[in-house]
Amino acid sequence: MPARPERPVAQRERWLVLAVCLALAALTWLIFAPTLGYGFVNYDDDTYVYLQPQIVRGVTWSGVAWAFTHAHSGNWHPLTSVSHMLDCQLWGLNARGHHLSNLLLHTAGAIFLFLALRALTDRLWRSAFVAALFAVHPLRVESVAWVAERKDVLSGLFFMWTLLAYARYARSPSWTRYGGIVLLFACGLMSKPMLVTLPCVLLLLDYWPLRRDAPLSRLVLEKVPLFLLSLGSVFATLQAQAPTMRSLAILPLWARLENALVAIMTYLGQMIWPARLAVFYPLRDHVPFWMAALAAGFIGVVTILAWQWRRTRPYFVVGWFWYLGMLVPVLGIIQVGLQSHADRYTYLPQIGLYLIVTWAIADLSLSWKRRRKILGGAAAVAIVILASCASVQSSTWRDSGTLWRRALAVTGKNSVAETNLGNLLPAREALPHYAAALAIDPNAYQALNNLAWILAAAPDDSMRDGARAVELAEKANALVGGSDPVYLRTLGVALAEVGRFDEAMKMAERALSLAEAEGNSALAYDLRNNLAGYRLKQRVRDSSLVRPPAAN
Repeated sequence: MPARPERPVAQRERWLVLAVCLALAALTWLIFAPTLGYGFVNYDDDTYVYLQPQIVRGVTWSGVAWAFTHAHSGNWHPLTSVSHMLDCQLWGLNARGHHLSNLLLHTAGAIFLFLALRALTDRLWRSAFVAALFAVHPLRVESVAWVAERKDVLSGLFFMWTLLAYARYARSPSWTRYGGIVLLFACGLMSKPMLVTLPCVLLLLDYWPLRRDAPLSRLVLEKVPLFLLSLGSVFATLQAQAPTMRSLAILPLWARLENALVAIMTYLGQMIWPARLAVFYPLRDHVPFWMAALAAGFIGVVTILAWQWRRTRPYFVVGWFWYLGMLVPVLGIIQVGLQSHADRYTYLPQIGLYLIVTWAIADLSLSWKRRRKILGGAAAVAIVILASCASVQSSTWRDSGTLWRRALAVTGKNSVAETNLGNLLPAREALPHYAAALAIDPNAYQALNNLAWILAAAPDDSMRDGARAVELAEKANALVGGSDPVYLRTLGVALAEVGRFDEAMKMAERALSLAEAEGNSALAYDLRNNLAGYRLKQRVRDSSLVRPPAAN
């Protein structure tokens, strides 16, 4: 009988896989465990969690139905919404539990990325290194430390599961396995629509490392159900984000294209040198033509090289188009929000770049003496450096004040940072921050609203200016389409301050109707009190002077 040495080798391999999984978990927790002591921040955490009535109630049938039939904070991601409900069910509004969920999901994502890459490539240590880079890179901090970015880590886990399921399906196709892929992909899209280009990633994986021996037309046809899911997600996302999309008149298409080109290069640079990271990077007033042209030239050259090397270095073309393709939904061609780029947008796209770096170094070092020791030592040094940087970056998320002061320190003129820092301060201290925000961006609607609130409702006579408050509140309402009850409430308070009580009542009644439709009982209660006062010709005074009402 022939010898059978495979069993000891296979057993040793299983132990190595388990050891890598445990090491990835330990490394991730070593970096991000301090986030369990952080609170919520005053940027989207309110509208995503602690001021969202449907969320704070926990898991209810009506809440789940709402998650699947309504946009939540300008997005349709029902599974993310339900995950926040579950956190509130388990932990209430104790931020520790919400941070724990993010950390667990990111840890699981790193482990399943390793398992998926190993299944796809049959390379244990290369897959482990890519997963470690993904787990500890400082650009991951925003997705893990920010409760509102639950959609990143949740969709990321479904992404990894889909890759793992596809690796198994590609080697032994069956309808059952394909159904699992469809289900996992649908769940990923319902966590964050950024996964819409995942079917294209699967086509790239067909080329390498799977090297599936089938015509391209057949491989594309195989993924038609996945593409249909992507189209449905795109439609739902466009519907949900319509109110926050910036028109071409405000931000022309050519300006968006220039910013997209520079953003692609920015993310490349941040991967290599992750310094001066911030929660918000404002759009540039103008992207110099030479900068956009240089970015376009570099991207074009790399793309041509990747195509030319597709047979000798197939990982290059796969990794490069993975990176570019997964960035497409967040490059701002359809601009949502005011950011030029964001750390969180690199969560899945940069895995493609990690593949290129890892496999290229492995290929280039084939002739080295003591190759394994050199590469092992270099990998360890890289992971330690990145982990240290990530730990430092994580500390900037410990509270809102630290977060926004850091953003101002590294980005300079930043209207969003000025506004959100002002939201944390007593009214008199907040005034210069709102003024600075409006000096940078006269259309900063949250700063307009909050400044109007102080000028209309401050108990201190020296701080009030009713006429100016009306002007600011009217502009803020025009910018948000006159459909936000918080902004309408501010306008009503400003109108009452100048004695226009009939108009103030109309604004309060309209705001009350919207607040009740949203299920915002706290705001509705305040608006009823305002209405009662207006009928008696009474003006509103905010005695707390802690902060104006938050609006996002």
